[in-house]
Amino acid sequence: MKKEYCSSNSHIKYAGTHLIIELWDGKNFSSLLRIKKILEDAVKACGATLLKINLHKFSSSGGISGAALLKESHISIHTWPEYKYAAMDIFVCGSVNPYDAIDVIKKGFTAKNIQIAELKRGIF
Repeated sequence: MKKEYCSSNSHIKYAGTHLIIELWDGKNFSSLLRIKKILEDAVKACGATLLKINLHKFSSSGGISGAALLKESHISIHTWPEYKYAAMDIFVCGSVNPYDAIDVIKKGFTAKNIQIAELKRGIF
């Protein structure tokens, strides 16, 4: 049986779920090791398949940008440690539930404020 890489609920079929996440008043936004671990744990928590993590630290601000490339799509992050702020995206397809990664992200960054917006991508 061929594995389905689209998502669906009782009403619609779509390519995937895309969460846009904003984190304020958090920690660990300048640590490559902590961010890598948080991404690994978030991938496991939502049941995705990790292919590769690539992170880059900017020396001027200590900010980090990067992504976890998934078989089911990606998780990306961009941090501004000087403002205690990070922007993340989780885009997944198939049966992967991106919301299962949220607790890992909250705990890993100890963010005091988090905002999440959801988009259904590619509604068929």
